[in-house]
Amino acid sequence: MVINKIINLKNMLLKIGSRGQQVKDLQEFLGADVDGIFGKGTETEVKEWQISNGLVADGLVGPATWDAMGLATTDDSEKTFETSNGLIVNRHFLPEGEYKNGPTNKEYLFLHHTAGWHNPFNCIDQWGRDSRGAVATEFVLGGPSVKGNNEDHDGVMVQAFPEGGYGWHLGKNGSQHMHTHSVGIEVCNFGWIKNGKTYAGTKVADSQLVELDKPFRGFKTWHKYSDEQIESLDKWVRWIGERDGIDIRAGLPSLVKDKGADAFEFNEDAYYGKVKGIWTHTNTRKDKFDMFPQQELLDMLMSL
Repeated sequence: MVINKIINLKNMLLKIGSRGQQVKDLQEFLGADVDGIFGKGTETEVKEWQISNGLVADGLVGPATWDAMGLATTDDSEKTFETSNGLIVNRHFLPEGEYKNGPTNKEYLFLHHTAGWHNPFNCIDQWGRDSRGAVATEFVLGGPSVKGNNEDHDGVMVQAFPEGGYGWHLGKNGSQHMHTHSVGIEVCNFGWIKNGKTYAGTKVADSQLVELDKPFRGFKTWHKYSDEQIESLDKWVRWIGERDGIDIRAGLPSLVKDKGADAFEFNEDAYYGKVKGIWTHTNTRKDKFDMFPQQELLDMLMSL
């Protein structure tokens, strides 16, 4: 069966467990039973179609399969938007079920690390393939490769699910309310560096290293936040604050003015959600390393 409409699905990954209208559109295209549920039968249909069209038969419906099916729009205006302060946001949504639709009123903004590579699109795709469930943040900020050989995604901002949704991004903390009423930003960064290598054993280029004035959580050397990341993060934070009515001067920015780098350590008020505003994951968890107090980040937070 041929569908006469073009649907904006190129940046969506469908797989076992996915549900909704997008799955129905896929099933209609394949001539399968249309129930909106991506089960074993749909997966088999997808694999057979992929084999017959020279694709890798993995049963996952991502950009290559959408393109081959002719169902992905080529209108970039549907995949990006420009914020009120001129920041370009790329939409690369997770499959349904990998985030919670909401909407909820947002009161907190949390900064995290991806603890991985530089490509924000790949980061989101990986979330869509894992088995953790709806563990994600709304936004991911790309950076330079830790190897110093790729800056294609440096400062690129990507939205992983629609405005108003949420994911379980904070882990164990003292306020369930923060999970559902916070916006999360993942910054592509490997975190601490030991003996010139990341926690995964990747050798780090000298251009990607930064030395702190004093150790943070036991480490003095870290994967450097790039100038593009800091600049983009500044615009991003301001826009989210305006969009969601979050006080971006409260929480960590206020604390930085009093304590400097020490403001990034565990904070009981942050843990229990008593102070709304901006925080990092390190403020609510003693076992986390995202983010760290690089001077340029401290300066940015104090400028808000």
